[in-house]
Formats: sequence, structure tokens, C-alpha cells
Amino acid sequence: MKPREFCEIVGISYSTLKQWVREGRVKVLRTSTGRWRIPYSEVERVLGLKPEEKEVRAIIYARVSSSDQKGDLERQIQYLTQYCSAKGYRVVDVLSDVASGLKTNRRGLLKLFKEAPRRG
Repeated sequence: MKPREFCEIVGISYSTLKQWVREGRVKVLRTSTGRWRIPYSEVERVLGLKPEEKEVRAIIYARVSSSDQKGDLERQIQYLTQYCSAKGYRVVDVLSDVASGLKTNRRGLLKLFKEAPRRG
């Protein structure tokens, strides 16, 4: 954000902001033209606000083309589950299909399309 916006939100004058920057109390980023930009996280820090931690929910979807690839399907699900866990996502559903990628009326895919907007 621009320095003036920061000053308005925090309730300080521009000269106070300049002093805080010199003292290292506020971190600023410099653009290629030398102007200051202040991350919103600095507003939160200065005002003592804690950013809201939102829970990220995920629906895992995996697909293989034939029943011969069931092992691949399980590996996909395991990999995606580990990925979500590493990112801190909560897995709310696991959907899978054994069907051609060209087939658009796959049961799991249709359920994914139906569930995603409701859970978003």
C-alpha cells in the first residue's frame, strides 16, 4: 500500500512514518522508481492485529483409465493426501473414477463439480 494509506489506517502523520522507517519500526519495500510500498502485514503488526487463519479445505480427485491401473489410483490418492497434509489443508472428501479421460459424465468428477461451490 502507499505510505499515505498506511498513515490513514494507523492514524499517524507522514513525518512520523518517515521517522519509524528510519528507526526500523516499519518495514517498507522500494519500487524500481524508489517509491515506498508498505505490506498490509505491517499494518497488522503495528496495530497488534492478528491475521485471520482460514482453514483451507480440499477435495481430492483421482482418475485412471482402466481397472488394471487400480494401484496407480491408490498412489495418486496417497500422493494427493500427503500433499494436502504438507500444505496444511484439511481433506474433506476423496473422489475417484476408473474411466476414460474423454468421458465427461464420470461419477466422481460430477460430484466434485457439485460439491466444490457449496464447500468453497
